[in-house]
Amino acid sequence: MAIPVAYNFRSAGQRWTSSVVAVLGIAGTVGVFVAMLALARGFKATVTSSGLPQNAIVQRTGADTEMTSILTIEDVRAFEDLPQVARSGSGPLVSPEVVVIAPIPLRETGTDANVSVRGVSPRVLGVRDNVKLVEGRFIQPGLAEAVIGKGAHRAYAGLDLGATVRIGAGTWKIVGVFDGKGTAFDSEVWADASVLDGFYKRPTNVFQSVTVRLRSKDDFDAFAATLAGDPRLNVQAQREPAYYEKQSQLITTVITVLGSLIAVVMGVGAVFGALNTMYSAVSERSREIAVLRAIGFGGGAIVLSFFVESLIIAFAGGLVGCVAVLPVNGLTTGTMNWQTFSHLAFAFRVTPDLLAFGMVFALLMGALGGLPPAIRAARANVAHTLRAL
Repeated sequence: MAIPVAYNFRSAGQRWTSSVVAVLGIAGTVGVFVAMLALARGFKATVTSSGLPQNAIVQRTGADTEMTSILTIEDVRAFEDLPQVARSGSGPLVSPEVVVIAPIPLRETGTDANVSVRGVSPRVLGVRDNVKLVEGRFIQPGLAEAVIGKGAHRAYAGLDLGATVRIGAGTWKIVGVFDGKGTAFDSEVWADASVLDGFYKRPTNVFQSVTVRLRSKDDFDAFAATLAGDPRLNVQAQREPAYYEKQSQLITTVITVLGSLIAVVMGVGAVFGALNTMYSAVSERSREIAVLRAIGFGGGAIVLSFFVESLIIAFAGGLVGCVAVLPVNGLTTGTMNWQTFSHLAFAFRVTPDLLAFGMVFALLMGALGGLPPAIRAARANVAHTLRAL
């Protein structure tokens, strides 16, 4: 015979002060845990969404980022005419690109942060259709002009439409703002690749990567095999989504591990809070437990009752923690991407699966904090307690 659950709700309500303390402890732990996972999820989503399924990125063999790759104009011309490459009225949809890092002060703090400055070709908007110009116009080839992502516009001081900014050895005029739709490109500045090379005193017609629009995502294997089989080339091709997935792994792992460690430490405290609450309940209700045992409720029913009461408190704590963390969803922050050494703006992403994970974590804390007191309650000496009445 089981003790009604309504009994547990009344019991938790009668000891509302200790129950509230346990609820708040679990809520704080769940809130921090979900927030850290949402931070990692947001960073990963921002970086990985930069890659399009129909695009391939070509780099020097062995390079793991654009910063460590070098390609020449001869390399580019060798695969521009491959049958797998998509074309528009202006020619093959191939964008040779250069990436440099420039320090620009943040609007909020005034301290310098690294911004990625990407040298592009006029065909870049055809290659990356997840980027749309929303203000001004696009850069003209051969001129010291730049367009900025919406994230860079919000984050950096001086990056305003019509303003001039010093990058490298040159002064650039900002002629447009583009929307990268939440991708890593939103945090970048784009300029003409040849002009950027000149201001940084680099050889002309030398690039770091080439983004290629394929006719179909199914053409990638044939495209990669053709490049690998060309003796003139020493290059490697990757699907663009796979490339950006790798670029997100380091920071995502660091945030997840640190968040989990913080949550575990806080969770230990929350478990002790639940233990204290439930042990107090056992102590205060020793006579009540004895009466329940005397009228026919077995030890298993007592254990289950106290265990359920602990889970009710944990569920309430998890619910409060999940509700408290909802306002951070979509909140924009930024950090250094250690794989590209540039500042990246991204938003927290609180998703249903993270909230479910937080509730499971709360119930786990409740189970760990409720089981020992429940067993103690079931082992209480009934006869001794009744004689004390």
